[in-house]
Parts: sequence; structure tokens; C-alpha cells
Amino acid sequence: MSTPSLSLPGGTWTLGDLTVTRFGYGAMQLAGPWVMGPPADREGALAVLREAADLGVTHIDTSDAYGPRITNELIREALHPYPESLHIVTKVGATRDAQGGWPTARRPEDLRRQIHDNLTSLGLDALDVVNLRLGNAEGPQPGSLAEPFETLVELQQQGLIRHLGVSNATEEQVREAQSIAPIVCVQNMYNLAHRHDDKLIDRLATDGIAYVPYFPLGGFTPLQSSVLSAVAARSKATPMSVALAWLLQRSPNILLIPGTSSTAHLRENIAGAGLPLSDEDLTALEDIGHSASQRGPRE
Repeated sequence: MSTPSLSLPGGTWTLGDLTVTRFGYGAMQLAGPWVMGPPADREGALAVLREAADLGVTHIDTSDAYGPRITNELIREALHPYPESLHIVTKVGATRDAQGGWPTARRPEDLRRQIHDNLTSLGLDALDVVNLRLGNAEGPQPGSLAEPFETLVELQQQGLIRHLGVSNATEEQVREAQSIAPIVCVQNMYNLAHRHDDKLIDRLATDGIAYVPYFPLGGFTPLQSSVLSAVAARSKATPMSVALAWLLQRSPNILLIPGTSSTAHLRENIAGAGLPLSDEDLTALEDIGHSASQRGPRE
């Protein structure tokens, strides 16, 4: 690896016994359109992964459902054998259908197959962190996670998984998981305008558990706010840089995994996330979430 030419913002966090950079990388966008099939530019996708590692990123988020298998295969081609400091977080609990949907796959036999598929495609003997994906494409759904989570605990006891987490989960499901076995992270939708997990984030911080927001920039509906634009203009930065910087400053247990298929955009994300925000800016940005809870994410 080359010497990093950018300083990663946010420092580090510990997932169990694994130290990761709070600024990580999400590999989902490396697959083709709608996360199906291979990328149009395979060499470009490999270059992004290598650039992330060269810049010092030690937390890569993926899933064998992306592609399917595509992002895991790209990670293996680009970075295997993996540096000791690099940790790959994957998720199970959903698969893909021919129409590009995300049907649930949480029966014990489904989960065992997915764990072995991830091990094979990533070229690993054990997975660093596995998140159990709950709910559906509409978001978290109530219900017990006991059977699928206990299946993952069994696989952990067999040495195939080091640490466990949950994704797309309600607070009740997070508590249920914790009652069954230790978890090191929760991965839910969260950003400046989508603030339903504020109390959960604070509780997890007290427990020493990471919170990893997906769609940190709004996902398929990018964040749009006059307040965000005004803070960005004052800071001479992009609105997306402000949104990432706010997340890192929101709580020390928040880990970022923004995705991109461009090395230039990767560097922009890293630089933007290190943007210092004043108390005035932070107060103004807080109002976005409070207003969005009444009006929705757009102003």
C-alpha cells in the first residue's frame, strides 16, 4: 500500500476487537444499474477499491446480494490477500430475484448458504462482521428476529463469523438481538432529514456499539434543503460534504460508508467529511431533521 495522501476524518472505532476507520467505504455502487450485474467499467471499479485501501480506509461494507456476488468478487480481485488492518463487513437476510427485487431469505438454510457464499466470494475463512438484514425494501418491520439471529450465533460459534450486527432493524429488534448475543453495530437508514433513530444512536453510543447509516446522503432521493445549501455556501463546500461532516460530528459511534464508483468522488467524500462545522452551522442543521419529521425530507 502507498502512503495515504489524504487524512481520513473521524479517527477510528472498535467493532469488538477490530479497529476500523470511522470513514469507510460502501461497495454497493460498484455493481451494475440497480445493483444488478457487472459494472460498465470493471477496471474503474477495481481502482476505486484499491484507492480506498491506499488512502487508509479499513472498513469496507458489502453483501453477496450486490450483483449478486459482483461486489464481493471485485473486492477479492482488488484487495486479496487482504491487509491485516482491513475489515470487511457483509450482510445476509435478503437475496435477489430476476426482476432486481430483494426478497427476504432468513430461514436457517438460507442464512447458512449466504454465509458460505460470502466466504467463498470474498476468499475468507471467517467473516469479520455479519449484519442480519431485517425488514424489507420499505424499511424496518416489527417482529422477532430470534430464529435467524440464533442461526448466525451458531455459525459464529463454529468460527465462521467473528462479530454480529443487525441492519434495517427496529429498536425493539436491536434490544432482542442484544438479549441473545453481543452485537457490534447497527446499520439503519439515517441522515440529516431522516432522524428517527436519534435516541437509538445515543443509547448505542453509551453501550459502545457502532451505528452505520445507510443512505447518508438521501439515497435515491438526494438531500435537498435550503438550510443545507446555506451552510454549504458559508463553508464554501458542497451540500453533500456538509451532510457527511455533520454525521461524523453527530456522535462518535457513527461510522460512514458512502459509496461511489469514482476515485475522484471518493477523494471528494473524504475531504468533505473532514469539514469543520461551527456551532451555528450545527444548530441550523439540527433544524432540518426537526422540520423533516413534520414535512418530509424536502423543503
